[in-house]
Amino acid sequence: MSMAHLAELRLRRLDDTDLPAVRRILESSDYIHYRFGPEELAGLLSSLPAVGAFSKPTHRLAETLQGSLHGFLLLNWLVPPSAWIGGFGVTWSEGDHFDELLALLLPPLEKLAFAAGARTLYYSGNDLDTDWLRGSFEALGFALHSVLRSYDKEDYMIPSQGNTQVRVRPFTPDDVAGVVAVEDLTFEQLWRHDAASFLDVQRTYPYFVVAEDDAGIAGYQYNTVDEGTGYLVRIAVHPRVWGRGVGTRLMAEAVRYFQAHHALKIVLNTQESNERAQALYEWFGFHTVSPRGYVLERSINLHS
Repeated sequence: MSMAHLAELRLRRLDDTDLPAVRRILESSDYIHYRFGPEELAGLLSSLPAVGAFSKPTHRLAETLQGSLHGFLLLNWLVPPSAWIGGFGVTWSEGDHFDELLALLLPPLEKLAFAAGARTLYYSGNDLDTDWLRGSFEALGFALHSVLRSYDKEDYMIPSQGNTQVRVRPFTPDDVAGVVAVEDLTFEQLWRHDAASFLDVQRTYPYFVVAEDDAGIAGYQYNTVDEGTGYLVRIAVHPRVWGRGVGTRLMAEAVRYFQAHHALKIVLNTQESNERAQALYEWFGFHTVSPRGYVLERSINLHS
């Protein structure tokens, strides 16, 4: 891509009216990265920062036409002060120059994220050793934050029912304050949900439960099944009940959910430093698999 070609591209914020153009890139190009389901894309474009690079029409209708979309960069998560890059893609014809388009799209996306309260950007890749975007992000100032360990399980073995004294029931909006309290006590800031995020989870995920005792919310978990694979997305336990079998109870309930929905495999990932979670997963028969995922981070500095 020549500098002249870059100069001909027009950058602007995307919204849900750009959904067909973004989908065309996702469906037709190999140069794509995304962390969202097809049903989530319209909501992301309408609610979170997203930027596109468009060609400038040159004919007499240039004032009314938008031009074609050459590349996009969007967030799929923003809980100040953290924001996550959730999607990037360029057309097939721009594939040899994806890194230049990434560098072009990042500053306006950062500006939008900063205005929404974000101060750090994160990117999560699937393979620490071979991810196609790692070098491009590192060249733009991103640095390794953490390495992720992936686990699979191909059976429904449950070693223990855990704490049967806690009540496990579906999440309701009235539980928001309780699950946010658990969140703030158990996760680093970059992983945390806020109240609005949990309400989005309720709308998006078919299985979202809380564990409660007489003192309130003791933990929660949500997951889903897609094409025979069960995704154990999130589990958290309040520190006041650590060691009392609440995590085991939530895991047992999850395995039963996956069995009822005929998942052939259950998958999850966790930070390599999270030894407490790893011990629980391995006790339930999960085994580590390759590749290792990873997280990159970069502080937003609008003056750099």
